[in-house]
Amino acid sequence: MSHRKLSRREFGRAVSAAFGAAVLAPRLVEAARRPRGVPENVIQLNSNENPYGPSPHALDAMTEAQQVAARYPDALEDLVVEAIAKGHGVQPENVILGCGSGEILRMADLAFLGPEKNLVVAEPTFEAVLSYAEVTRAKPVKIPLTADHRHDLPRMAAACNENTGLVYLCNPNNPTGTIVTRDEMESFFARVPRTAIVLVDEAYHHFVEDPRYTSALAWWGRVPNLVIVRTFSKIYGMAGMRLGYAVAAREHIAALRRHRLFNNANAAVLQAALASLEDTKHVERHRKLNNETRRWVCAELERDGRRYIPSETNFVMVHVGQDVTPVIEAFRKRHILVGRKFPSLPDWLRVSIGTRKEMEVFLAALREIVPSRAAAA
Repeated sequence: MSHRKLSRREFGRAVSAAFGAAVLAPRLVEAARRPRGVPENVIQLNSNENPYGPSPHALDAMTEAQQVAARYPDALEDLVVEAIAKGHGVQPENVILGCGSGEILRMADLAFLGPEKNLVVAEPTFEAVLSYAEVTRAKPVKIPLTADHRHDLPRMAAACNENTGLVYLCNPNNPTGTIVTRDEMESFFARVPRTAIVLVDEAYHHFVEDPRYTSALAWWGRVPNLVIVRTFSKIYGMAGMRLGYAVAAREHIAALRRHRLFNNANAAVLQAALASLEDTKHVERHRKLNNETRRWVCAELERDGRRYIPSETNFVMVHVGQDVTPVIEAFRKRHILVGRKFPSLPDWLRVSIGTRKEMEVFLAALREIVPSRAAAA
C-alpha cells in the first residue's frame, strides 16, 4: 500500500481542521445551553425547563442512536407510539408524535380552525396555539381568568357556539401554574358542543400533587371531541430534543396527521423517549426535587411578605408590584434569566424552578431588585 507524502499546506489544513473541530465542539455545546448575548455563567429560569436533565438511561440511549443515525427512524417511531399507547391504555392509531408539543398545537390549529371558526382560550395562557391560529385567520375568543388565576370554565363553555373549532385548556396553566379540578372538567365537557374540539395541554401534568386534579385521559372514550397533548420537554428533561405527542380518537388523529411534518422525530430523541418511559424512578425523583424546591421558594416568598400564585408546576408567578419589564432586565444584568411579560398580568413575574442553589441566587437578587414589605419594615 502506497502512502502519498502530504505537502506542508495539506498537512496544515488537516491539522487546522482537526483542531478547529475540537475547539468548536465545546463552543457549540455551550451555545446550545444559553441564548446569544448572555454571559457564560447565566442562570436560566425563563423557559420552565428541567434543570436536572434527562434520565441517565435516556442519555445512554441517545449515544446508542448513533448506530441508526444514517437511517430514517420509522421503526423507532412505531415503537415509541406503541409504548405511549400501551402506557395510556389506548391503541397506536390513537397516538401521534410531534416535534415538541408545539407542533401538535400547530397541527390542531390547521386541522380544526379556519376563517369561519373561532378559538376559545383563557387569558393568559400558553400563547403558541394563538400564534398558530393567526395563519388560519380564526377569531380568538379570550376569556379572563378567575380571581384566583384559574380557567373560568363556565364562561369558556358559554363562549362556545356552532363556529367554535377549538377550545384550548392548559391544565396546569402556563403561566399561572394553576389547575382546573376534576369536577370542573366534568361539568365543562358536558357543556361544550361536540362539534368543537377540546384540546387539553398537559405539559406540566407530572408535577401536580393536588388530589382534586385529574388528567383528561380519565374521560377517554366518553368525550369524543377530546385531544390530549403531552411533552417530553418538562419532567423528562428533553426540551432541547423536541418530542411531544397527542392522544385522540382515530378520526382526529387522521385530521392532525394531514398537517404533520414527514419524519418529524429524530432517532436520538426516539431512543431517549423509550428509555425515559421505562425509567419511572426518574419521573418520581424529579417531581420530588422540583416540588420540594418550589415549596421552599414559596415559603421564602411568604417570609418576605410577597404575593405569589400557588403553583402545581415547575414555575411560580411572583407579584412585583410594578411593570415587570425593568425587573426582568435587572435580573438579566445580574446574569439571571426569568420569564417574559404577560400583558394581562403586567406586574407578575414568572420564574422557573431551578436547583436549590439557583433559587437561592434568584431570591437574593429579588430582594435587591424589589425589596419586600418585610425588609422595609
